[in-house]
Amino acid sequence: MLYIIGLGLGDERDITLRGLEAVKKSQKIYMEAYTSLLSFGLSSDGLSSLEKFYGKPITLADREMVEEKAGSMIEEAIDNDIAFLVVGDPFGATTHSDLVVRAKKLGVKVEVVHNASVMNAVGICGLQLYHYGETVSIPFFTETWRPDSFYEKIKKNRALGLHTLCLLDIRVKEPTFESLCRGGKKQYEPPRYMTVNTAIEQLLEVEEKRGESVYGEETECVGFARLGAEDQKIVSGTMKQLESVDFGAPLHCLVIVGKTHPVEEEMLEFYKYEAAS
Repeated sequence: MLYIIGLGLGDERDITLRGLEAVKKSQKIYMEAYTSLLSFGLSSDGLSSLEKFYGKPITLADREMVEEKAGSMIEEAIDNDIAFLVVGDPFGATTHSDLVVRAKKLGVKVEVVHNASVMNAVGICGLQLYHYGETVSIPFFTETWRPDSFYEKIKKNRALGLHTLCLLDIRVKEPTFESLCRGGKKQYEPPRYMTVNTAIEQLLEVEEKRGESVYGEETECVGFARLGAEDQKIVSGTMKQLESVDFGAPLHCLVIVGKTHPVEEEMLEFYKYEAAS
């Protein structure tokens, strides 16, 4: 059996009872290690608050392992109970859908244990989840690569009066350009986590370039940091206001606010920029 288990957003205590039972009976535990490990106390030597909590060792599975070498993990699940732990909910990323497909094609039983994810936890700000349009990803710009495909999706959402959740880039274990050119052993860049501030800066740059007035400095947004953790930070304000806010440690995400209902507005007041600052 392959168990794919969501851990939620806070810390090791956020696992569900069903998820914990599956972990306890698994012969081997893998932990997705290329999205968010920040609140789970994982360190480079593999020791973690999760291992202490479960009383079992955890094998860190980086992007390369999950996307290119998942076959061996799936084969282990033919005759053993194997747990694959995912921060948030297992289906917050297409990689995990691929894992399920590959396992089922090999005849491996799969059980998914769901948990909270950013996709529903953003509801804490008061913006109703069924008033959201398509979610977009904002990647880090480089000198030579400044994609803006998200602009059209935001444009469609705003035309319909819908809110837009922007998921911000995470760069973990990315090979350096030099090591890719050289070949041989890969060297990796330091981890990078996009901030709300950087996201807004890039969004405004794209608006200036496109000039279609889809949004601007006075557009209302909500910035989130460490959503689901005890020290989470939520601030509502214009893009210009949020660009100056120190949201602190990652992970961050951003919502571009669409047409609001009075109930939504009342809830947003608790997170207004003036009060938060």
